[in-house]
Amino acid sequence: MKCTIIYWSRYGNGKKVVDKLASNLQKNGAEVQVHKTDEADPKAMPEADFYVFSAPTEAFRVQVNMKKFMKGLQGMEGKKYGIINTHGMKRNWLKSMEKLLSKKNMVKVAEVDFQMGKEVNDSNGLLEGWEAKLDSFAASLRA
Repeated sequence: MKCTIIYWSRYGNGKKVVDKLASNLQKNGAEVQVHKTDEADPKAMPEADFYVFSAPTEAFRVQVNMKKFMKGLQGMEGKKYGIINTHGMKRNWLKSMEKLLSKKNMVKVAEVDFQMGKEVNDSNGLLEGWEAKLDSFAASLRA
């Protein structure tokens, strides 16, 4: 099984999440590639069984680099995906991410959000229990 993870992270919380996800998937036999939005080409995505897109909420919307990346995706019809949103408010932006990817005719298989705590600005903002929540997300991707 092959997985490509595309992420954007300002303070390191999102990076911490995707690194843990990649490790989890690899332990379960998946071949995983991880790329920051500026390291991948949305017009020429690597072939994979599923894709994961992870982005924070910034200025009350999906982070602009990820939004631009998702809008630029080509040739992804029918491809499976999971989405991750990190945010410091009560509301997540998973629906906005899903809307962008549904326009590409992709198929959602999993979603998860992580509300950040007080240490949001130094990669220690993930609240207690985030690993278990991520493990459940990973299991949904593998199903």
